[in-house]
Parts: sequence; structure tokens; C-alpha cells
Amino acid sequence: MFMYIAEELNLQTHQVRNTVELLDADNTVPFIARYRKEMTGSLDEENIRAIGERIRYMRHLEERKQTVLKSIREQGKLTPELEEKITAATRLQEVEDLYLPYKPKKRTRAIIAKEKGLEPLARLILEQEIVEGDPMDFAVEYINEEKGVHSAEEALAGARDIVAEVVADDAEIRKIIREETLKTGMLYSEARQGADVAEFEMYKEFSEPVKKIPPHRILAINRGERENVLRVSVEVAETEMVAKIRGVHITNEKSIFTEELQKAVNDAYHRLIAPAIEREVRKLLTERADEHAILIFARNLRALLLTPPLKDKTILGIDPGFRTGCKVAVIDATGKYLEGDTIFPHEPQKQWDEAKELIEELVEDYNVDVVAIGNGTASRETEKLVSEVIEEMERELYYTMVNEAGASVYSASPVAKKEFPELEASLRGNISIARRLMDPLSELVKIDPKSIGVGLYQHDVDQTRLAEALDQVVESCVNAVGVDVNTASSSLLQYVAGVNSRTAGNIVKYREEHGKFSSREDLKKVSGIGENAFLQAAGFLRIPGSKTFFDSTAVHPESYQAASKLLASLQLDIAEVKKNGALVGAKIKSGKKSTAELAEMCGCGKETLEDIIESLEKPNRDPRDQMPKPILRSDVLSMDDLTEGMVLKGTVRNVVDFGAFVDIGVKQDGLVHLSRMAKKFIKNPLDVVSVGDVVEVKVISIDKERGRISLSMVFD
Repeated sequence: MFMYIAEELNLQTHQVRNTVELLDADNTVPFIARYRKEMTGSLDEENIRAIGERIRYMRHLEERKQTVLKSIREQGKLTPELEEKITAATRLQEVEDLYLPYKPKKRTRAIIAKEKGLEPLARLILEQEIVEGDPMDFAVEYINEEKGVHSAEEALAGARDIVAEVVADDAEIRKIIREETLKTGMLYSEARQGADVAEFEMYKEFSEPVKKIPPHRILAINRGERENVLRVSVEVAETEMVAKIRGVHITNEKSIFTEELQKAVNDAYHRLIAPAIEREVRKLLTERADEHAILIFARNLRALLLTPPLKDKTILGIDPGFRTGCKVAVIDATGKYLEGDTIFPHEPQKQWDEAKELIEELVEDYNVDVVAIGNGTASRETEKLVSEVIEEMERELYYTMVNEAGASVYSASPVAKKEFPELEASLRGNISIARRLMDPLSELVKIDPKSIGVGLYQHDVDQTRLAEALDQVVESCVNAVGVDVNTASSSLLQYVAGVNSRTAGNIVKYREEHGKFSSREDLKKVSGIGENAFLQAAGFLRIPGSKTFFDSTAVHPESYQAASKLLASLQLDIAEVKKNGALVGAKIKSGKKSTAELAEMCGCGKETLEDIIESLEKPNRDPRDQMPKPILRSDVLSMDDLTEGMVLKGTVRNVVDFGAFVDIGVKQDGLVHLSRMAKKFIKNPLDVVSVGDVVEVKVISIDKERGRISLSMVFD
């Protein structure tokens, strides 16, 4: 099993075996990836999760094989040949195909025919014996009024029903038709009579080869079918399909039963095989589309969560609106809420000057550095308001647009109520918008990932699989960045390896009752954090200011001794490293010992020592600092300001199958189509851009009537 998975994932067998052992021992993926590199051969989280998924599949496959073998054995029908085929199967579909003839069924036409005693006649048809006479001559023998067989024609019809089911249950036939349908089938969709096809205009008369249709079209067509707008089918060359089945089952054209067998084969294909294979193919296409959409969503979410925080700034957040006004809030550099209010600059109140005056007062009173504007309703009108404030104030002040998706979800959540019990729900979203700019990761973990707004068709895919994948992304991001255990919310803490929502709450409760944690060892005093939970979590929980310097780094407690030995061998003390971590790398480079020799001296693996060195060189390193910073603006653009050929800088807001949507500072995000993302052919937009990237684009076309802007990242 390990060897099979290793070949499938292009890994070494020992990597798979060790990883499975670690997963079976309840080690988390982030912990294995970071702190068990010697065992896994430095596999990353993606590989570890893939191994986990494959071993679960293979184990389920083995369980299913045993269940199937037991069932067939109990029926007294298990032959050595069948047992060998089932045992050798590598896919669940193969096992199910082989089991189909023996699987308990509801009362089918074939079962009813068998009850009428027609199985011997069906066997004659299947075996195509060379006998004299006419099929009717043999069918007459099976006329039985008591059993409901009133004529030779009825006997033959019943026998054909039995034959059709035998043909339809043939694993080889199923495989042939399935593969041929996937290779040559066409997916068709058409509008139902009287249906409103406005949303599905493209698909009202649509066809595309099954093997070529992209995932986003599958999901769109599925939605149209689900909403009863579209009728969908998979069509193939039926004559060729039936001919393939005949080629397997009709081996003697001279038999008097050949014509009966041909009729049974036709019936088997049209009544039993084709509908079943169409369902299977549709299901397979949907599963593939789901996985693709989930992958896109997950990668977009990862990029958004790892957007660099805007550190050491006082931020004024605005949640724009028309009738209900714009909610305004100021937070300090730590995210603490300072003051909030509501302004009504837009229709119907139109208190433009009063709104500007209030913003100016807040900016002056709290020395605001940046204004964060939510990108929803009335966002661009509010942007114009803020740009006027900036123009009139004699101080440095900037603004930026912030993705506000999910802010309303947060506002009404128990987390928001607990954070701001004195505020109405409508006054919490603006705080969230400001905090998203200050520290996107810490704020966005409070919201269901599906509500963050960087997916495509997220409501159409498998919701369980989507939630699982997005939770994995959040977990990965949180552990990659690390968490200050003395300031993190329970929403953030629950994603730390080894910590769940209950223990996260216990950490916060302990902090409130006993004050700040002074060392990682204190974590063991928290209810629910036993030895294994501590092992998993400790390296990702940081304690700045701890007496033990390593507590503030990514060095795991189990490696403190090795880290101390390293510093001693380099003749460095903690105080020197705190001031200048680069000394560690410099000393190693100027020394005579290799990393492998140092690792042996320190009593740890080479990979572990390399991680220790990296942690000491940059003890407060935040991986998000390497990502593009948000664009801060001081003026505003409108679509009227745009001209074809204009070159602008913009922020990627969403990446989809057919391109990327870029915020260039006007009301509508522009679309960079896949074909205009690079000079060479690219299959996946994510190979070029990610959410949060700052890109330079050229305006290709402007459709003011429909509010559409076409952009290009390719410059001639």
C-alpha cells in the first residue's frame, strides 16, 4: 500500500510510511511539516495531506473489498478468479463494478422473470448454443399460466430481461462504455420551455465534449439544471456503443438465439447501461469541478489571509451605505476600538459637509494614518468623500479599499457580540473592516471562510469538502505565521496545531484569570492541553518578552537544548542574537564545521538545525512581510477618467478559471482575461497571480453602460 501511494505521488516509500505512522499517532499536519522533517524527508503540508487522503482512500478500499468478498462468499458464488480480480482492484469503482451482479437488488424485471422460471431459457440465449429449430420452439416449454407466462413471446421477453441485466452487470462492459463516454461523449444543455434563461444565456443551446468542458461551466450548468432552467444530457454515438457490447457478448452469429441476444443487448444499453453511465459521468464531472473550484477558492483564501498587516498605524474604518449611512470607527495600532459614529453623506440625507467634518475631527483627534473603506454598496461614493477630506487637510493621510465580504456575518456573530457587547451589530462591521487592514489573518479567522468572497460557485460545490479544505488553509496560514499567545483571540488560537475551540477558550480564560503567560511551560497548566497537545502547539505559540528567549521564536521546546548548544559552539549569547540574529548565519559561514557536523554535535537532525538557524537569524520574521503591500491612495478615479491604453496599478481581488478581477480604483473591478495575463499560453491564472497581488495593467476596453472594464497584463 505504501509503495503504491509513493508511486502515485512520486515520493519515496519510506516518506509515505513514516508520514502515515505520524498521522496515525495523532500528529497534526503543520507539526509534521515543520518539526518532523527528518522523518518525512522535508515533505510540505500539501504532500502530507495528499498522503493522508490516499491512505484513507486505500483503507476504505480494503474495507469495501472485504465487505464485498464476504457478501459474495455467503451467496456461495465466489470463485478464485473473481476473488483475485476484487483483491487486485485499485479503485472503488472497479470493486463496485465486479460486485454489481451479486449486489442485492430491488424487484427488477430480471428478478421477476427468474421467479417465473425463465432463467434456463435466458441461459440458452446467452450461451448461443448451436441447435436446430426456432427460439419459439424452446420458449413454448416455459409457458406457465400459474407463473404468469401466457405465451412463447412472453417467455422470450422475460428471458431477454434476464440477459439484459447480465449484460448490464458485466464489469468489462461497464468499463468500456464508461471510458468511451468520457472520451467521445458530448454534454448538452438546453433551456426548458418558458424558463427565464437570463442568467444562463450561454447555456440555452450549448454543447461541448465531455473531455474538454472546463470546471466552471460544469458548475454553471449544474446550477441551471438545479434551478429547473436547463435540461442537461450526455450523448454518445449509441450505435457504436451497442456494437462494442455486441462484440463482447455475441460470439456466434449462426446461433438461432443471436437475434434474441441482439435485442437483449440493445435493451441492456438503452434501459440499464446508458442511464447509469450518464449518471456516473455527470457525477465524475461534478466531483472534478468541485475539487477544482475548491482548489481555486483555497489558494485565493490563502493569499488573502497572508496579505501583509499594516503595522503601527491608526486606522479609520468605514462601512459604506446609502439610506442607513456610513458607519465609521477608529482603531489604534493594537486594534483597540477608540470611537465610532454614523455619517449620512449620500442619498437620501446628503449631509456631505457634515460627514467630511466628522471624519476630519476623528482624523485629527486620533492622529489617523489610513482610512480603510469597505468595497460594498456606496464604496466609490464614499471614496470620493474621503479623497476630498485628504485634499483639504494639511497632513499626510491615505486611504485604501478593503474587501468587506463577510463583515455583516461577523457583525451578528457571537464572537462580535462578545468583543463589543455595548455596540449594535451595525456598528461592528466598520471595526472589522479597519482591523482587516491592520491584520487580515487575525480578523478574517473570525468569519466562516465561505463568506470571505474569494471563491467561484462556492455555494454549488460539496459543502463538507469545501469547509474541510478551507479550514485546512486557515490552519496552515495561522501556523505558518505563528501566534502571540498573550494577545491572540480564541478565534485565532483554535487554528493552532493541537488546539481546538474548547482549549482555545481555556487559554483565553487562563490568561484573563492569571495574567499573561510568562513561558511556554505555563501552557501545560491550561485545562485540555496535555503532553501531545503541548507537543503539537508549542512551536507555533510565541511568547514575546519571555525570560526564555526561545519561547519567542519558532524553535520548538524539544530543540531548546540543541539551540543552546549551537549558540555555545558559535560563542554567541542570547543578548547578541536578540540584537542581531544575522550573527548566527555569519558565524556558521565563517566557521569550519558544516551544517551536518553542527547538527551531529547539537544532537539533532540536519533539517532541524537549519530551521533553528533560520528562527534565530530572524526571530520575529513574519512570512506575510514578503507579500505585496496594499495600495494606499490619496485621490480617486471614476470610469470617466479611464481611457483605452491607460496603464494603472491595481490589486487582485479574486482569481477565477477565466482570469482575474483587479481593483484599479474605480467603482467596478476590471477583468484580466486568461488570454491577456502573459505573452505565453497559460492554463491556470493562479500560475501568474494571487489574491492581494499588486499588478500593472493596461485598459483595453471600457463598457460604461454595463459597467465592464477589460484589462491586460501584456504590454506590446
